[in-house]
Amino acid sequence: MTEAYIVDAVRTPTGKRGGGLSQVHPADMGAHVINEVLERNDVDPMAVEDVVFGCVDTLGPQAGDIARTAWLAAGLPEAIPGTTIDRQCGSGQQAVSFAAMGVMSGLQDLVVAGGVQNMSMIPIGLALEAARPFGHEDPFSGSTGWVARYGTQEVSQFRGAELIAEKWNISREEMEAFAFTSHERAITAIDEGRFEREVAPLAGVEVDEGPRRGGSIEKMAQLAPLVDGGRITAALASQVSDGAAAILVASERAIEDHGLTPRARIHHISVRGDDPIYMLSGPIAATTYALEKSGMSIDDIDLFECNEAFAPVPLAWMAEHRVPHEKVNVNGGAIALGHPLGCSGAKLMTTLLNELERTGGRFGLQTMCEGGGQANVTILERL
Repeated sequence: MTEAYIVDAVRTPTGKRGGGLSQVHPADMGAHVINEVLERNDVDPMAVEDVVFGCVDTLGPQAGDIARTAWLAAGLPEAIPGTTIDRQCGSGQQAVSFAAMGVMSGLQDLVVAGGVQNMSMIPIGLALEAARPFGHEDPFSGSTGWVARYGTQEVSQFRGAELIAEKWNISREEMEAFAFTSHERAITAIDEGRFEREVAPLAGVEVDEGPRRGGSIEKMAQLAPLVDGGRITAALASQVSDGAAAILVASERAIEDHGLTPRARIHHISVRGDDPIYMLSGPIAATTYALEKSGMSIDDIDLFECNEAFAPVPLAWMAEHRVPHEKVNVNGGAIALGHPLGCSGAKLMTTLLNELERTGGRFGLQTMCEGGGQANVTILERL
C-alpha cells in the first residue's frame, strides 16, 4: 500500500463566540488556511487533486459545498474540485482520513484536507432544527426503525455527557479540576509560543481567544448545572468557536515530484461506532479497535489528543485505557481552546503534529467523540 504523509498543517486562531473571527465568512476562513498551506510549501495548485473539508450545520454561508467554495474564494484554479463531509465533531479528522485513503489507494497523490466552522454565524444544531417549519421536530422521531430500537428518549450531547459521568462515577469536582487544568495548559502553551508555527493570524486575531485567565475552581463551583440535578456545567463543556484548518496530504511520488518535505506519516486510520444515546463514549471502543488493528499498545504512544467535548469524555477514556493525563491534551483542549465543530479534527491534528516535533515524540494518537456514537482514531508517526 502506498504511504500517506502529512507535509504541513496550518490553522487559524480559534475565535470565541462573537469574537474576532465571528464576522469572517466561512469560505474566507477556509480560503485563508488553504492558501497558507500551499504557499508555505510552494505547491502548484494545479497539482492538488481534491479538497476534502469537514463542516457541520451546512446552512447559509456554510452551504453549497464549503470545501469547493473555500478553494474558489482563495482565488485558486477552477479545475480543482472539493467535497464537504459531515461526521459531526469528527468531520475534520475524517476529512484527513479520506484524503489519506485516496493517497494510500494510489488514486491520488496530493490532497488538501481540513475543516471549517463559524459557529457564531450558524449556531450549533441549527441543521437539526431547520426542518421544524415543515413538521419535523428532530431527525429521529419520525423514523419507525429508530423509535422501535431506541424509543423516544432524548438524544443529545448534554444527556450523553451526564450519562457518562454517572456510569463512570466521575464527580463534578474531578471534572472541574480537569477543566481548570485545560485552561492552565492552554495559557502556558500560548505564553510559550507553542502554537506560533501552526497558527496563521486572521482578521487581526493572532492567538486563540478561548482560554480564560484569572479563572478558578472556586468560580466553576458556583455555576448551575445544565440540567437540574446534573453534574455538567458550562465550564465542563467545550466552547462555541470559529475557525479553520488545512492539512496537505501527499504520496511519496508527490513528495519527490514537487520537492516537498514530509513531517509525519499517517500510521493508522480507523473509525468505529458505539451507543448513540451515550453518544460521546465512542473513543473508548474506537481506541481499543485502533490499537488492535495497528498492533500497538498505549505504551507505544507518546502523546494523545482526546477531544474535550465535555470533561467526562476524556476522563472516562483515560480511565478505561489507563492513559496518564500527563500525555493527554498537553497544550489544553476544547474546554479552553474551543471546538469549532467541523474544523476541530484537523485543528487537533495540527497541534498534535507540532507537539510531537517540539517534544521529540514519535507516535501520537488522536480520537474524538462524534454524534451518532462514533469516534475516529488517527495515529501519526513523526518523521
